Amino acid sequence: MDEQARQAKPQGAVPQKEANMSIEQFIDNEVKSNDVVLFMKGTPQFPQCGFSGQVVQILDHVGVGYKGLNVLESAELRDGIKTYSNWPTIPQLYVKGEFVGGCDIVREMFQAGELQSFLKEKGLPVKETASA
Repeated sequence: MDEQARQAKPQGAVPQKEANMSIEQFIDNEVKSNDVVLFMKGTPQFPQCGFSGQVVQILDHVGVGYKGLNVLESAELRDGIKTYSNWPTIPQLYVKGEFVGGCDIVREMFQAGELQSFLKEKGLPVKETASA
């Protein structure tokens, strides 16, 4: 494909993904190069499902910085993250390269105070007043 044709062709809905990078490589890179990553439906500013919205609220409440990736922008990303984690549902939270879980697990950890402890153990700053 010549340069003009490549520029005219849309490069998928995940702007950070390079054309020669597989979805598995893209996901692995995102998970390993960001301390906290949330694969979600919608964006942190505009969640498009209740479960993703709950995890966003929890992360915002505990005050941890995170990167949200919208799986609705790319079927390849939506399917790829489920394969990557061997977890069938969205949202999916990763901390320091480790899969934490989906909405139910994150909510239960938060309510028990375990999420805040887990984030602190990983060296991430959280609000001291961030309790359930």
